[in-house]
Amino acid sequence: MFNDTKVLVPRSWSQLPNGAQIKASVEQELESWWPKVFGYHMLSLGPLSAELNMPGLPIGRQFSLFDGDGASLRADFNALPIQNGVIDAVVMNMLLEFEHDPYKLLRETDRVLISGGYLFIVGFNPLSPAFIGKALPKYQDKLPWCGRFFTPSRVKDWLGLLGYQVVADERIIHHHLLSEMRSESIWQNALKAWLPGTGSVYLIVARKLETPLTPIHERQKVRQPNWAQAPTAGRTSFKNDTSEHK
Repeated sequence: MFNDTKVLVPRSWSQLPNGAQIKASVEQELESWWPKVFGYHMLSLGPLSAELNMPGLPIGRQFSLFDGDGASLRADFNALPIQNGVIDAVVMNMLLEFEHDPYKLLRETDRVLISGGYLFIVGFNPLSPAFIGKALPKYQDKLPWCGRFFTPSRVKDWLGLLGYQVVADERIIHHHLLSEMRSESIWQNALKAWLPGTGSVYLIVARKLETPLTPIHERQKVRQPNWAQAPTAGRTSFKNDTSEHK
């Protein structure tokens, strides 16, 4: 159970096991997405997001937000000092795992995103070899295992509730992260080939859907007439006419 005690939060990729390799893999996966993002403002939530290289990103202004040195804006993730619907894209790396209320963070992010804006979420997949560290007492108080791991399907459910369309759901890093990664590992290649969904890091790309100006349930309402039919009038008249011809 997640309690209110202070949780160790990663402030740099170097604090994560094999952090440099994870960062390089995330950058490689995201590189093809940056040219598709257009607009004026790109928000990098968290210090790990601020360290990402984003080549080919056609956005006028990029800025980072977190409570620490080096941030463009220093603020709490659950109270962004940004107007509604002015951000064209948001990227967050390993944030949901260390938030007391991750859904609240997604709601606040949704508030500042424009309709059609992109949301990039990178996190640790519990359905992967990396989950071994959470079962070993030696690693439970260390990064990243001290945080909560949410399944990608749960994150997608949250996004669905907020009205997002998931356009990509990828897995990378088929490794337990408990030791140094080797690029030529046979079992890593086997996991990637036979069980691609077991990557220790997930990448979800979602777009905020346009919302109708008029709620659907209001458009479907049928105006009721102000008059009511008298059901017995015709039958009474018919009986009277019959009795007169007897």
